[in-house]
Amino acid sequence: MIQASIQRFEIAEDVSVEDAIDSMTLRANMLNFKLVADLPLSEQVEAMGQDANFMRILAFCDALIAKKMVEYNIIFAGFLPCRIAVLEDGEGRGWIVTMNMDMMLQAVDLLEDLQPLAQQVRDTIYSIVDAGVNGDL
Repeated sequence: MIQASIQRFEIAEDVSVEDAIDSMTLRANMLNFKLVADLPLSEQVEAMGQDANFMRILAFCDALIAKKMVEYNIIFAGFLPCRIAVLEDGEGRGWIVTMNMDMMLQAVDLLEDLQPLAQQVRDTIYSIVDAGVNGDL
């Protein structure tokens, strides 16, 4: 179940993890999604004296859509904001990991007026991920 709820995408070979993050941030801005959190986990691990592969968690959100979803059902607060992890594996390959938005949409029963908003969030997150995978600055 957990494997199906998460999607991972390999970053193009000629795109660095930093370029992927820059591309995702730019795409999010273009689509009016805000970067509301940036957690440089590998930097934290290194500050604690251990080596770490690159790992950074970005969180994006449209606050107005989030408000509507949580007002409908408080359980949606557990999915907020939308998280996208950028990391390097043991071989130095870059990856982007996020929730399987299609699976989430199929698993919830939404009011008719909320369905387009949820689809918009899905489409936006996948567009942000695509920008990172391909380094679309």
